[in-house]
Amino acid sequence: MQRQSWCRPDEHIHAIVIGVLGRQGPALLDKCLEVFHDLPSESRTALSYTSLIAAYARNALHEEARELLDQMKASGVAPTAATYNTVLAACARATDPPVPFDMLLGLFAEMRHDPSPSVRPDLTTYNTLLAAAAVRALSDQSEMLLRTMLEAGVLPDTASYRHIVDAFAGAGNLSRVAELFAEMAATGHTPDPSAYLGLMEAHTRVGATAEAVAVLRQMQADGCPPTAATYRVLLDLYGRQGRFDGVRELFREMRTTVPPDTATYNVLFRVFGDGGFFKEVVELFQDMLHSEVEPDIDTCENVMVACGRGGLHEDAREVLDYITTEGMVPTAKAYTGLVEALGHAAMYEEAYVAFNMMTEIGSLPTIETYNALANAFAKGGLFQEAEAIFSRMTNNAAIQKDKDSFDALIEAYCQGAQLDDAVKAYMEMRKSRFNPDERSLEGVLNAYCIAGVIDESKEQFEELQSMVTVPSIIAYCMMLSLYARNDRWTDAYDLLEEMKTNHASSTHQVIASMIKGEYDDDSNWQMVEYVLDNSNLEGCDYSLRFFNALLDVLWWFGQKGRAARVLDQALKYGLFPELFRDTKLVWSADVHRMSVGGSLVAVSVWLNKLYDRLKGDEDLPQLASVVVFSLIARRGQMEKSTVTRGLPIAKVVYSFLNDTLSSSFHYPKWNKGRIICLKSQLKKLQAAIDSSNGAAISGFVPMTNSHLPSPGSKLYTRESQADNGSAHLTDETLVEEKESELLAL
Repeated sequence: MQRQSWCRPDEHIHAIVIGVLGRQGPALLDKCLEVFHDLPSESRTALSYTSLIAAYARNALHEEARELLDQMKASGVAPTAATYNTVLAACARATDPPVPFDMLLGLFAEMRHDPSPSVRPDLTTYNTLLAAAAVRALSDQSEMLLRTMLEAGVLPDTASYRHIVDAFAGAGNLSRVAELFAEMAATGHTPDPSAYLGLMEAHTRVGATAEAVAVLRQMQADGCPPTAATYRVLLDLYGRQGRFDGVRELFREMRTTVPPDTATYNVLFRVFGDGGFFKEVVELFQDMLHSEVEPDIDTCENVMVACGRGGLHEDAREVLDYITTEGMVPTAKAYTGLVEALGHAAMYEEAYVAFNMMTEIGSLPTIETYNALANAFAKGGLFQEAEAIFSRMTNNAAIQKDKDSFDALIEAYCQGAQLDDAVKAYMEMRKSRFNPDERSLEGVLNAYCIAGVIDESKEQFEELQSMVTVPSIIAYCMMLSLYARNDRWTDAYDLLEEMKTNHASSTHQVIASMIKGEYDDDSNWQMVEYVLDNSNLEGCDYSLRFFNALLDVLWWFGQKGRAARVLDQALKYGLFPELFRDTKLVWSADVHRMSVGGSLVAVSVWLNKLYDRLKGDEDLPQLASVVVFSLIARRGQMEKSTVTRGLPIAKVVYSFLNDTLSSSFHYPKWNKGRIICLKSQLKKLQAAIDSSNGAAISGFVPMTNSHLPSPGSKLYTRESQADNGSAHLTDETLVEEKESELLAL
């Protein structure tokens, strides 16, 4: 262009080239200067000077930018507001060393006193100075600038207000901002909603709830209508502080003033999901649809996560159907929620189908998905299936196990009575450089307690105590059960007293008092229910472990009545949905996901229900069944195996059934995961009840609370039981003929 006489570049072209070169870094600044000097001096205006100043300013050379401004004025070229703003921005951003704020105010004064209208400070000027004052926490200067811009007729924008709030926050004087806003409103300059929002957010960052709410009230008093964003900030703050009643009340207020939007519902889903109110999340989702607020994929993910943690598999399916119906592609996070929900309901096959389905639609499973499926198997003791899932994860998806993966394996091995493998998995986790947390240590403690090794269990419990301030109720219950099963009553009562006198946790105090029988009356039992309610808010994963541990210790302490009340509470929460199922063909109790003591509590309650039904002359099913191990995932492998009988739950439940109802129950040849009582045996039991002439008994198992054993008592170790229940095994040839009646089914 320079070589062509007919198209020589003008100042505008020179300014463009200088701008392009200036953005490439300091190495080309000399070239910028060369292009600038190529332009004849008489052709230079504020445009080319401003472009060159911007090139130096962009590269943090604020002194050179200021010198160019002086050269510009010395050359008789009048700066514009853009020129000053460029120099101001460069000086304001300088950090090594920072430019004194007084120097910035000096440039600002030059602009204000320049007679040219094109140099008057504009919104950019004020925001640059306000940002510099905020960084330096200069609240007085921020207030001065605010007043000056209002006097000049320049209205602050969102950035202006945020800089002002930041300056006063840095100075520790946020209350002055509220006063400023009130003064502005009184003089007819009511701040916009973004101003109040910025102040509210500043209060929430330091957890000042009362002050944040006061901003909302001031906003309403100043005549500035709150927006959905205003309420979202407070809803999120209440949620993080666990003030869920406040969340509900504030949301009701919001609906009377401003319609909730998708972002607001997303905050509510996250708040209530994190807080454990999973059913409420689903109800809010339905409310959202009825209000014709359109969910986005984040909405659906949040709801699916809540359904997963709460075990709400039916609701999770409905949300997944909504996602596909609306043309959205379900994400891995959404499918993970479905897999987790199905797993918490012991619906292993359905969870595995959902896992495979997500792969088919191109939504690749994440490590959270693999862990969710493995956790489902772990709860039922299906350790081989958990191993297979992780093998598939590492070999096919090239994803390595994380800490949660090892936790799932440890739990699977414990529930499947592979205690050595549980300890090996823990050691492998340590070798993989994952730091065990409380959950990990509880998993290993569970293995030692199931194995009945007291010294190792105590050592593990002490390691837990060194890691956390107070070990969880779960850990305490494991140790109490261990001591009780070994008749170590002195150790048990010492530990129980430690729980009861724990001033750091009222939860421990309540549970200890409940075990000792001090909270049986209705008024005190409400405190127990409160503790149980709080445990349920942690989600199904924690709740299952919590109730299993608590039921276990109550059984071994002989507190059957209290155990029955606790089990009833667990069922109300929707835990163990597979536990009691009745059809015309089968009355069943499924205890395969329970602890040993928990399974005995459940079987006792079920037997008493069976007693009532037999006494009531109901139509009898073909059989009554107790499921002690899930064979769904291993169909064709273990139906005829006797391995199941060696599982702790199977052995103890079988022994208990035959001690209670002599030889009425047996293992069928067609399924070793069940202990059944055929219809013919049920008829005999019914006849025996009818012939008792109305004897005053409440059921097969007295669900009473025994006096706590005195130290030195021998309840469980006074004699060695042959194979812990194997002495009750029935000769299966005697029942083959009875089982033939089932073939027609």
